[in-house]
Amino acid sequence: MPEDEPQQPPGRPRRTRLYALTDGRTAAPHTVLTMDTTITAAVTEDAWGGLPTEWQAILAMCGEPGGRAVAEIAARMQIRLTPMMLLLGELADRGLIHHRAPLEGAETTNVHLLMRIRDNLARI
Repeated sequence: MPEDEPQQPPGRPRRTRLYALTDGRTAAPHTVLTMDTTITAAVTEDAWGGLPTEWQAILAMCGEPGGRAVAEIAARMQIRLTPMMLLLGELADRGLIHHRAPLEGAETTNVHLLMRIRDNLARI
């Protein structure tokens, strides 16, 4: 192996380049997301055949009923936030995910909801 090629750390699977996952997109897709947008999978596991492994991993972690926030998905996938928003926009444009805007101010005054959010964040 030539010296100028980066070596993959042992035990880690090879990851697909982000530009390949987004078909080379560098600008926002039709669906614009924010870091606190909630993402849920729109297709079941039996429809994942042929999808890139990164897309399958995102769909697996975004099951119903709760889904996950864009920022949480990016953190779990170890991908920076901006490329993750492009990637998720691509998935939304293809109909593979649903997205829901963040909660409104009136919805965040529910103490029980805030406690559940705190507990879930503590588990990460």
